[in-house]
Amino acid sequence: MSSKLDDSGPILIGILAVEPIRVAGLASIFDLPAQSGRPQMVPVVGSLKELLAANEIGYIVVDLYASREGVGALKEVLSLRPDVRLIVIGPEGDDELVMQAIQAGARAYLGLSVTPETVRVAIGEVIRGSIWAPRKVLSRLIDRLLDASAGVPVAAHPQLTPREEQVLKLILRAQSTREIALQLGIEQRTVKSYVARLMRKTGSDNRVKLSVSALSRSILAGRRVSRPGSAEKD
Repeated sequence: MSSKLDDSGPILIGILAVEPIRVAGLASIFDLPAQSGRPQMVPVVGSLKELLAANEIGYIVVDLYASREGVGALKEVLSLRPDVRLIVIGPEGDDELVMQAIQAGARAYLGLSVTPETVRVAIGEVIRGSIWAPRKVLSRLIDRLLDASAGVPVAAHPQLTPREEQVLKLILRAQSTREIALQLGIEQRTVKSYVARLMRKTGSDNRVKLSVSALSRSILAGRRVSRPGSAEKD
């Protein structure tokens, strides 16, 4: 495992794969020096246990081919480290699988035919708070979540405390648990508690649904909140 770097250093990217040739291929994506305006990314290869134990690793590339649990593996990772942002490498042409991965918490979904440069660009977009997935898939996902939220028996405009509003605004800007904690000057476990309250109040069971619910029902009506970015490939 790599040693911890300070905040001004390169961004550590965990590589979760099993087959040596896949591990080598994924790690080699980061061999080139960072281009102007892009962060320097350093790969860290390890087991799931090792990667999750390294708190300085906030991004993990998951090889979906290497997991018997498929999308379930993503949920397991985020149940242990909800602040981690996942970039998934998986089968192509399966829009339903892509939607399942995004709903499970993946911030990017890439097929094996993409170029190393595309992977680097996608990860860069995730680092900036965007989601990288086919445009048509994101559109279908939003429609599905809106349809699902319409039938949830919750208050049309749930009452939020000032702190809950602060947390929700940062969630809508795609901030991680760690980033929210640093910005508000509170503990990460406190942020998780606020997120849990927001999910209960909106009838959501993950951050994607929480964000869609907040935007579609104008929970923060009258307050200007920018939508989270979405870098999408056609």
